[in-house]
Amino acid sequence: MLVRDRMSRNPITTYPAATVPDAMQVMRGSKVRQLPVLDGKGRLVGIVSLEDLLRVSPSPATTLSAHELSYLFEKLTVEQVMSKDVITVPEDMALEDAGRVMADNRISGLPVMRGEDLVGILTETHLFNVLLELFGARQHGVRITFTYPEIKGTVAKITRAVADLDGALFAFGMADEPEKKEVTATIKVMDVGLDELVAAIKPLVLNIEDVRES
Repeated sequence: MLVRDRMSRNPITTYPAATVPDAMQVMRGSKVRQLPVLDGKGRLVGIVSLEDLLRVSPSPATTLSAHELSYLFEKLTVEQVMSKDVITVPEDMALEDAGRVMADNRISGLPVMRGEDLVGILTETHLFNVLLELFGARQHGVRITFTYPEIKGTVAKITRAVADLDGALFAFGMADEPEKKEVTATIKVMDVGLDELVAAIKPLVLNIEDVRES
């Protein structure tokens, strides 16, 4: 799965001279939290987030009058508050690599580029939706979490056990713990009863930590 498969195409943008109130209005009307900033030639020159705009919004603790506040706020431009060192990703990057870039840099959105052209934006919401799909959160079935030894062939045995029950395995997520030489995994299976699945999986794993119908 690549960035281009999940990004929002033709993202809503703003320009450096736009005022902060105007940018906030665009965000609220479009229900977005980041706006790539393009110059007059359509080149990406920055990105502004809702947090950036709220940070420069008038504070109730100020000693300025309401008229002075309004005047100063309306004069603030996107160029004054945007991030100019924009972290971007190419559209053909693996989705998990883009997620790592977000996590490592503590950012909530990534402009997506095709060469020098902005072609999309990838946000935390896109990644959350992928997580829901990978764990089958919107599908009904039996969800079971277990640990198993870090031994080749164990996963094949588990999936074969599910197949022998005529179950449909539609989610399999795992987290490796090298220091323990074991893996924690969560699977979700359709068309198999809870007790039946537990009985088939239990002899193949170290421990069943959680099981539920969801």
